Amino acid sequence: MKDKHERIPVAEVEATPGLSRRRFLAAGSMVALGVGALSATGLEASAREALAREFTLLGAEAGNTLLVLARDIFPHDHIEDRYYRQALAPLEAQAADDAELRQLLAEGTAALDELARARFLRPYAAIERESDRLVLLYLIEHGAFFLRLKGHLVTGFYDNKEVWPLFGYEGSSWEQGGYLNRGFNDIDWLEQDA
Repeated sequence: MKDKHERIPVAEVEATPGLSRRRFLAAGSMVALGVGALSATGLEASAREALAREFTLLGAEAGNTLLVLARDIFPHDHIEDRYYRQALAPLEAQAADDAELRQLLAEGTAALDELARARFLRPYAAIERESDRLVLLYLIEHGAFFLRLKGHLVTGFYDNKEVWPLFGYEGSSWEQGGYLNRGFNDIDWLEQDA
């Protein structure tokens, strides 16, 4: 019997029945192809659905609509849905104490979903093409629901300090003496080779 720390020659490993290096690599590539075949939108949708379930007051369906709507109002493809959820959380908390706001959000998401079903035969959040969803937003952009949500998101989303680095914003500078001596004229991206 061999010592467990003794090295086994490569030829002996390859001769053992079962999983060879070739089979391992072939199986590994098949697994990689299988994982690659999972659509990014499918994974994104399941993550969004998990976040939507966090909308305890409004419910998951309305939460899903609000998440997609928030992303469509302020679209940033490189920003995760969780930041949009963070921006919407105070609005839902406020709706818990404000029956009028709660009704506005509930009726607004229901009306948007109804409009989407009438035009695209599916709820708003299930419409895959952003351009199709934007058609619906143009129809409601002057309504109280859209304006309230947009107004809240301007500060709720862009005042989130966790989002700032994702945009390259370093935050407030006045506490450190302003930007003048802290990178105001750092424009190395504009420099060209002469």
